[in-house]
Amino acid sequence: MNTNAGKVSVLVLLDLSAAFDTVDHGILLHRLENWVGISGTALNWFKSYLEDRTYFVEIGNYVSDKISMTCGVPQGSILGPLLFNLYMLPLGQLINSNNVSYHNYADDTQIYVSLTAGEHGPVDTLCHCIEQISLWMQNNFLQLNSDKTEIIVFGPQTQRQDSHLESLALKPKNQVRNLGVIMDSDLNLNSHIKAITSSAFYHLKNIAKIRGIVSKPDLERLIHAFVSSRLDYCNGLLTGLSKRAVRQLQYIQNAAARVLTRTRKYDHISPVLRSLHWLPV
Repeated sequence: MNTNAGKVSVLVLLDLSAAFDTVDHGILLHRLENWVGISGTALNWFKSYLEDRTYFVEIGNYVSDKISMTCGVPQGSILGPLLFNLYMLPLGQLINSNNVSYHNYADDTQIYVSLTAGEHGPVDTLCHCIEQISLWMQNNFLQLNSDKTEIIVFGPQTQRQDSHLESLALKPKNQVRNLGVIMDSDLNLNSHIKAITSSAFYHLKNIAKIRGIVSKPDLERLIHAFVSSRLDYCNGLLTGLSKRAVRQLQYIQNAAARVLTRTRKYDHISPVLRSLHWLPV
C-alpha cells in the first residue's frame, strides 16, 4: 500500500540470541499474574511446570552433575512459544509508544515505518525505538543480536536511495529472509522463487535416484516432504505475480509428477496431475 502511494517502507528484522533459553522464570510468572491475570491454582500449575527442572549431559557411561534451570521455557513444547509471547507483552507497548508498526511471531520481531522522499522524522523515531528495545531486552535477560539484525527498504528505487538511513547503524540489504521467505526490495519475489526452484530440483534429482527401491506411496511422501511443502509454504504471497513467475513453480510440480509416475519428458502432464489429484500451482 505504501509503495502504491509512492512512499518508502523501512523494515528492521530483529534477531534475538537463544531467546527461548533466557526467559527468566520470575519475570514470566510476574507477567502471567499481573499482565495476563492468571492467579490461584492456574498460576501454581505454571509455577510447577517451569520450576524445579534440572539438566545434565550423558556420554556413554558418564553422567555430569545435575544443574538447576532458573530460566528458559521447555524446548519443543506446545506452551513454549505461547509463554514466550506472553513474556514479550510489554515490548509491544514500548514499540507502540514510539508510533512504530511491528509484527511479532514468537522470537521473531519486526518493526517498520513508512516515509516520503526527504523525510527524516520516521527514521529518527526508528533509531530511538531500536535503542529502547535493546535496553528493554537487557533488563529482561534477552540479547538483541546486532550482527544478525537486518534492514531492508521497499518502494520505488529512486526513493529508496533517498531514504536517509545514515543514522541507522545497519546497512540496508537488497533481500532478507523473513520467516523462511526471501523478500527483496522490489517485492517481486524472484529471489524466493529461484531459491524454491533450486532446492526442489536438487531434492527431485536425489529422489529420482532411489525411486527404483522405494514404493510409490513412500515416494509420494518424500516428494511432499521435500518438494510440495516448499511450493505450499506461504503461497498466499504469490497472489498477483506474473504468469511467468508462477510458471516456474508449475515446472517443479510437473517434474515431481513425472518422477512419481515415471512419465516421459515430452508426454502431456495435465492428465497425470489430474490422476494424482494435484491442483495446479
